[in-house]
Amino acid sequence: MAKWVVEAEDLSKVYKMGEVEVHALRGLSLKVKPGEVLAVMGPSGSGKSTLMNILGCLDRPTSGTYELDGESVANLDDDQLADIRSRKVGFIFQTFNLLGRTSALENVELPLRYAGATNGRSERARQALEAVGLGDRLHHRPNELSGGQQQRVAIARALVNNPAMIMADEPTGNLDSKAGEDIMKLLLGMNKERGVTLIIVTHDAEVAAQTNRIITIRDGRIDEKEAEKPKTTKKNKSAETEAE
Repeated sequence: MAKWVVEAEDLSKVYKMGEVEVHALRGLSLKVKPGEVLAVMGPSGSGKSTLMNILGCLDRPTSGTYELDGESVANLDDDQLADIRSRKVGFIFQTFNLLGRTSALENVELPLRYAGATNGRSERARQALEAVGLGDRLHHRPNELSGGQQQRVAIARALVNNPAMIMADEPTGNLDSKAGEDIMKLLLGMNKERGVTLIIVTHDAEVAAQTNRIITIRDGRIDEKEAEKPKTTKKNKSAETEAE
């Protein structure tokens, strides 16, 4: 196992818009341990989406180095990035991003198809859905599921390939408070049970407070003044207890 799941050094990202250069990241460095739960916060335009795209192998930095689970990925081409993504990263989105005309089982199978798996896809997808409490919803389409259930399908899809890291972009943003709490308990439980590393982008201070560490991005850099380890609260303790 690699010492770091994420080891990024001096990342910069410059977008050219005509003659104007937009510096989205400015020499940002970040390390994330295996099994860590990290919250990424910051205002709109701070660079956190650019950072998440690079960490998730959806984009490349203009300069700097990045190793994902021990593999250098900063200079890979699109096909190589896609291969790393399919093996190393699971994604959970605020809007679920499920295919509306396919069942929960078929949605969860998709990463296995993209990764070229040919045997046991349905069984692995079924096991992933059972792990998130949806063993009785295998053949339901998204419009037949509640928002919380759709997000559970998305979590099962993110986990099915046993990735080194899960990246969750506002995973509770489209849910009511009860469903949001349930999703956080599920994610934290998966972290404890499987040791999967979680990076969660959120504007919700209560969500961030349940993580091991919070970083705040401002103007393309980590704001060291706001970097902190969340204080243990009754809610945090309760979430950890129920996750176990």
